Order: sequence, then structure tokens, then C-alpha cells
Amino acid sequence: MNRIGFILTSLLVALALASSMLFVVDQRQFGVVFALGQIKTVITEPGLNFKLPPPFQNVSYIDKRLLTLESTDTEPTLTAEKQRVVIDWYVRWRISDPSAYIRNVGLDERAGALQLNRVVRNSFQQEVNKRTVSELLSTRREELMADVKREVLAAVRGADKPWGMDVVDVRITRVDYAETITKSVYDRMEAERKRVANELRSTGAAEGEKIRADADRQREVIVAEAYRQAQNVKGQGDAEAARAYSEAFGRDPAFAQFYRSLEAYKASFAGKNDVMVVDPSSDFFKAMRGSAVQGSGK
Repeated sequence: MNRIGFILTSLLVALALASSMLFVVDQRQFGVVFALGQIKTVITEPGLNFKLPPPFQNVSYIDKRLLTLESTDTEPTLTAEKQRVVIDWYVRWRISDPSAYIRNVGLDERAGALQLNRVVRNSFQQEVNKRTVSELLSTRREELMADVKREVLAAVRGADKPWGMDVVDVRITRVDYAETITKSVYDRMEAERKRVANELRSTGAAEGEKIRADADRQREVIVAEAYRQAQNVKGQGDAEAARAYSEAFGRDPAFAQFYRSLEAYKASFAGKNDVMVVDPSSDFFKAMRGSAVQGSGK
């Protein structure tokens, strides 16, 4: 039993020792072997590797993939015309030299992100101070990102203490006014839109009045022309009627006198409730008296 227990114990110790000496490096990582706190070797290729057991040697892993750093600072930055703007950006970066990175930055990706964030933020502040808001939004935006990338690369590739990292891209995702002046900007935009709307309404009202005045003028001209033509036709009709009356009455003057008297009676007695006080001996009833005398003579 003691022999079997010794063999099992020896096997367990051997397995534990072997497991502490073997390590696997993933294709997405760098494997950094430390010997008594100093970097012994850097494993860049994936696979199974050997090292001395702790505490003689230890291994740490650092991500070798392309990493993204996004801005978290909401502090506004002044532009060339002293406008306060907030810029959102992101940076794509990777660790290119693990040894230099560990010596000058830190043991993990978070340490590099913190230092890189500080450098990128300062570079954006310097470059934004040189440009106007319109340039940030359109004409010189690409130039701004290129300048910031150049400055950041110069900082991380310093000759004295290189950071062991590479910056692939720098991009701006949003440029906006600071919250303290956003409302005033919107108010000015609203006032400008209202001014334009009122100007358009005034122009439309003036054009409407002009169209209505022209229509009224044309209506007056048309009505006047129609009245003139109507009066002309009426005058021609009256003249023709007078000529016909004159021709008819000229053939028999007594009948003409009698007809005019009847027309006068018709016009005078048109209303059923009219009351007239007339002297029967007046010339108004001459036609009636003449008719009565002629009737009595027969």
C-alpha cells in the first residue's frame, strides 16, 4: 500500500509540475514569460509552449487584436471663434510591441486605453482650437482627424519611451454645441425660420392683393363694357320702337292718342289699393269722355 501511495503521489506531483511548465498561447493573444519579474521572452505565435515552474517563471497574456477606444469626456472644447462644442470620437489601436508596452504602459489593455485617451483628448482640443464650427462639420473635418492621428502617433512612438502600440484610425462621430448654448442656438434658428416664413407670407399677401386688384379692375372694365353695349342695344331698340310707333301712329293720329291714353290709365291704376282724386273734366279722362259721347250718340 505504501508503495502504491508513493507512486500515486509522485504521479500527481509530476502532473502538477508538468501543468505548471506548459501553457497555451491563443492566436488572439501575446504570451509574455516573466522570470523573477523581468520579461524573459514574448510568444507571438499560437501553440503549446514550455516555461519553468513558478516562482521561477510566470506567464501573462496581452490582447493582440485591433481594439477600439471611444470618447467618454463630455467637457466642451472652444473653437477658433470661441464656440463651445462637444466632440465624440473613437480610435482604433493595437499592441504592436508587448515588451515596450509592458515596460512603458502597463500589464493590460486598460492601462494603454487610459493613457491613449488622455493623448487623443489633448490632441483634439489643440486642433479644434484652430478651426471654426463650419470647418469641423464639413470642409476640414478629414484634415482634423488626420492631424490628430499624426500627433497621437508621434506621442506613442516617442524615441525615449515608445508605448509599443500602433494607432490605426481616428474618427469623429459627432460634433455638437455644448448643452448650455444649444437652446440659444435652437432659439436663433427658430427665429430665423419664423422671419423667413413671415417674409414669405408678406410676399404672398402682396401678390394676392395685386391679383385681386387686377381682377377687380378687369371686372369693372368688363361690367362697364357690358353696360355700354347694353345701353347701345337698348337705345337702338328704343329708336326702332319709336320709329315703329311713329309710323303706326302717323297713319291714324286719333288711334295714337287713344292708345297713349290707355297706356297712361294702365300705368296710373296699376296698384289695387291706389286711391286717386281727379277732376273728371280734366284732359286726363278725355279719351273716356270721348268714347262715352260716341257711345251715347249711337
